[in-house]
Amino acid sequence: MTTLLPMRPERYATYLESAIAGYAQDNVSAGRWPEVGSLARSRDDFASLLPRGLATPEHFLYEILSHDGGPTIGSLWVHIEHKFGAVSAYVYGIKVEPAFRRQGHAERALRALEALAVVAGAGGIGLNVFADNVGAQALYRKLGYVTTNFNMRKALG
Repeated sequence: MTTLLPMRPERYATYLESAIAGYAQDNVSAGRWPEVGSLARSRDDFASLLPRGLATPEHFLYEILSHDGGPTIGSLWVHIEHKFGAVSAYVYGIKVEPAFRRQGHAERALRALEALAVVAGAGGIGLNVFADNVGAQALYRKLGYVTTNFNMRKALG
């Protein structure tokens, strides 16, 4: 059974480099950022969001394990937000390694996150999904997530 484990410090540097590269590529693929400078831009975003790494208040990074005591097969990053008198959770990133995809791990990790969010007092969970990631969109819909807004872009030239 898929479980979440608070990210161990020795895994953080590897996670961070992979997440920075992946976020840069996602933004380039989506047409939001030019490729030139995308890695530096991604690094800046991560430095701003996680200025104290694993010790950044209200940000929780987890390793996704295939089962209790099993290997790490992915990661999950969530922020517990306190705004306007309400508490909500926001998923900044979820990733399951390619060899473990399509086995239900992301679904079970997100369901485990729901329980953690409720304990934290969150009334909901939000996330962003890139338009070209139809597999993730289908998973989120299956789990009860609904679209709350669209961002659109037109390239010129």
